Amino acid sequence: MAGSDSNAHEGFTAEERAAMKEHARELRTASRRGSRAEKAAQAEQEVLAKIAEMGDSDRIMAERVHAVVTATAPVLAPKLWYGMPAYARDGKVVCFFQSAAKFKARYATLGFNDAAGLDEGSMWATAFALTEVTDEVEARIAALVARAVR
Repeated sequence: MAGSDSNAHEGFTAEERAAMKEHARELRTASRRGSRAEKAAQAEQEVLAKIAEMGDSDRIMAERVHAVVTATAPVLAPKLWYGMPAYARDGKVVCFFQSAAKFKARYATLGFNDAAGLDEGSMWATAFALTEVTDEVEARIAALVARAVR
């Protein structure tokens, strides 16, 4: 464009485009799987592999989040969602872990989608910044996940 700043960015970032491509791959892979049990087992292995790829800080937090979510809400099925560990009920993502490195943020995020039952009046939080997962944070995550699936 004439007269525009050549450094101005329009559209999606490289990280956002990569996440969308990753999601398309996830959908293609899921459609090729066999039985429901095979799909669930493969999806969990993919989540664990994605967590294992993360840098130390993100990986440690993701491992703890995964353990808390799967223990608190076994009804949620682990799956990859835009390249992030996510947990779904009836195919709808309820919550997810976004590593700090995913979009070059200064903190990781535990997010909840509209399938989560966290509604509280006219306004409620749907994402939480994580810099460390302590015992206290684990307890808060467990309480949020329990509320999300009730």
